[in-house]
Amino acid sequence: MLGSSSTLVSLRRYNLVAGCLHLAQALAIVLLANGFSLPVRAAYMTGAPSRTVGHQTVVLFNLSFAWAIAAFFFLSALAHFGVAGPRWQSYQAQLLGGRNPYRWLEYSLSASIMIVLIAMLVGIDDIAALVALVGVNASMIGFGWMQERYEAPGAGLGPFWTGCIAGIVPWAAIAVYLIGPGARAHAPGFVYGIFFSLFVLFNCFAVNQWLQYKQVGKWRDYLLGERVYVTLSLVAKSLLAWQIFASTLASSAAH
Repeated sequence: MLGSSSTLVSLRRYNLVAGCLHLAQALAIVLLANGFSLPVRAAYMTGAPSRTVGHQTVVLFNLSFAWAIAAFFFLSALAHFGVAGPRWQSYQAQLLGGRNPYRWLEYSLSASIMIVLIAMLVGIDDIAALVALVGVNASMIGFGWMQERYEAPGAGLGPFWTGCIAGIVPWAAIAVYLIGPGARAHAPGFVYGIFFSLFVLFNCFAVNQWLQYKQVGKWRDYLLGERVYVTLSLVAKSLLAWQIFASTLASSAAH
């Protein structure tokens, strides 16, 4: 079941508004933030594999949090302006078919940047670990696209459940570092706030798709679910950005 043409027009406006809000926040973060960054490292073996072999730790680069946050905002703004502008006809046709590939493409990039930032805040800074988290997170989003591509609402949920399993992996890895079994010190309070708030919001995306495909109540209209996706994306990105800003990026924060 799909909404009327007036609902599509309203959704176009909603995408434009969301794009403007994402863009404004990207610019605000870049202009107001300090130079806070964290190193991305690699630990290389210095000899043959053994229990006593040493490692040489190398800083590959420092990741600027302000620019990383701006990147996921810019990606979101580009996606919203794209579907409301030059890709509008294609976007409408996809929505009428009960899918939106543009959403999943943008999420695979922006949500993966978000996962990297959350992981680094708890101390995961190894390049291999971060690449793996990006890969698993992007795979989860790919399964979300497969659910829309190959299953009709009311039909099976195989790709959805596979995506849920993949989606647990990054959060489980981050939780280990957050809890810090065996460690004497633990992450500061604001990191716990970021972890739990974003964990809930990320899962709301899954709940939204489940409601769409189970045809629950108003979610029988695919366009309602699309509007919820737009809202969740804006809320999740804004919440992560400004929690990080308040804790580490404000110009008065310690470098």
